[in-house]
Amino acid sequence: MKNFGRYIFLISFIILVPFITYFVLGASDTLVKTPQEKVIYNLPYPGLLPDSPLYFTKIFRDKITDFLTRDNIKKAELYLLYSDKRVSMSLVLASKGKNQMAISTFVKGEKYFLKIPQLLASAKKQGGQAPSSFIETLKLSNAKHKELIDELIKILPQGLNEPLSQLTSLNQQVKTEIESLP
Repeated sequence: MKNFGRYIFLISFIILVPFITYFVLGASDTLVKTPQEKVIYNLPYPGLLPDSPLYFTKIFRDKITDFLTRDNIKKAELYLLYSDKRVSMSLVLASKGKNQMAISTFVKGEKYFLKIPQLLASAKKQGGQAPSSFIETLKLSNAKHKELIDELIKILPQGLNEPLSQLTSLNQQVKTEIESLP
């Protein structure tokens, strides 16, 4: 009789402990909110900023490099660099308090990004194919841009909602076009 009680206790212990553990851990998962993970993508050094008196030399150099780059895939890589640099510039400008200039610089960066899918489609028509690693880099960069737009929305004053919404829609348009790439 004494052994029978031990067996019942042992069997009920073996059956009940996993169920109790499952429900306790399951309930605790719903209570814990995990912070949104940051996108791991490093932006390039911005270099000269639009508020610099020598900025026109950088623009001139970029236009010459753009003109001399004939391969569409190389041009897409160049536009990604320009886009990332503009985003990086806008963050520095926002930290300096030059909010309007920061937003317009970010918009210019997104417009560069918007040209990339067209270049890749043109390259594909000509028989070239962008490496899959480049497509993944584009997706990461776009996600980083979205993360930084969300940061700017939190940091910048409320009066700048219109340009920030334009920026968000540009980013979403870029994302849609990148996802449609093969």
